[in-house]
This record gives sequence, structure tokens and C-alpha cells, in this order.
Amino acid sequence: MADYAATRDRVEHYFDRSATKVWEQLTSDAPVSGVRATVRAGRDKMRALMLAQLPADLRGARILDAGCGTGAMAVELAQRGADVVAVDISPALVGIAEQRMPANLAGHITWVAGDMLEATRGAFDHALAMDSMIYYSAPDIAALLGKASARITGKFVFTLPPRTPALMAMWRVGKLFPRADRSPTMIPQKTAGVADALREAGVKGRLVEIDRVKSGFYISNALVFEGGKA
Repeated sequence: MADYAATRDRVEHYFDRSATKVWEQLTSDAPVSGVRATVRAGRDKMRALMLAQLPADLRGARILDAGCGTGAMAVELAQRGADVVAVDISPALVGIAEQRMPANLAGHITWVAGDMLEATRGAFDHALAMDSMIYYSAPDIAALLGKASARITGKFVFTLPPRTPALMAMWRVGKLFPRADRSPTMIPQKTAGVADALREAGVKGRLVEIDRVKSGFYISNALVFEGGKA
């Protein structure tokens, strides 16, 4: 997964050095521009959609929040009773998440800075990854899901940008900028393409597209992967 490692490092550099303040504001109640307001609303709707795929009562469950950002998903999981391991490639965002955690949830969330799989240990009942896999190719996503399936007994709920004409146009324009001047570029995906990559990698499991969230400048598909299921 050489491409995965290189992309992961670019993502870490961007969020930990260039975009920390932007994401701190976007994920707070602070006023934001109209464009960012649509992104905030879309992410709120997507988080609710993803959480709806898990039981309302998560007492006794160990959940991985892979790419926790500033911690909103982890907090909601812990409020449902889960023991949460929340990991993000950006130490700066993890620091913000720790500061925002309600005091009554101390001991219910373990915050980790690092790779979503390499920096965590043990097995999980379920995992969620909101907008943290959007920068990777289909083969890298398949390899990541294959690696995760050995440690996740239930659902892996995650998001990917859909391969629509509008997003593909944005993707092509973004690649015209010098690498030093652009943020990590998301890679639009077709669910069938990711399923093909899983088969080619020999990863067994069931991949299902749940729904799409579109809110202004935010557009993303929610998917569920269950390893070992046809």
C-alpha cells in the first residue's frame, strides 16, 4: 500500500498544518460562510445517517471511529454507551477533540493520533469512517477494508465521494494546480468499482451503498462493508 502511505502522509500534513483552524471552526457553532455552512449541514446529516446503521443501544460494544477529526462522531457513540477508540492522522485535530469531550464521557473514549489501523489495537464490534477514505484509490480502499475485516466483527460504515460528472470535473481541475499549492484531492468512486477492487484483492464480504447526502458543496455516499458475508 505504497500509494496509501504517501496519500496518508499528505492528508496528515494538510490537516495538521494547513487546515486545522478551518476544521476547528467548521465543526463548531461558530459562524461560517454560506459555502461552508452547506458543508457543515451535509456532514451533520451524513453523521446521523451513519449512526443510524448501528443499534441505538451500544452498551458493551467497542467501536472504532476511524478519522475522528474533532470528535463529534466519537462523542455520539460514547453517549450511546459504546467504548470508543477515536483515531485521526492529525494530532492537532485529536487535541481539539479531547478538549471538546464532555467531562462525563471521560474514560469512555480513547483518543489516538495516527493511522486508523496501524495506531489502534484489538478487535471492534463496528467501525465508522466519515470522509476519511475519500482521498484513496479503489485498490487502496479494498486493501484497507481487507485489513480491517480481520478486526471488525460487524459493520464498517464509511463514506466515499460519488463519481458524478460535476465531481469529476472538480477533480480534473484540482490536479492542474502544483502539488504544493493544493489540498489532498478526493477521488470520486463508483461503488461497483470498489466492489471490483475488493474481488481483485481477494477480499470477501458484502459492500452495500446506503444513501447519498447532498448539501450544496457537500456530496458523499454512505456505504457499509461486512467482511466474510456474501
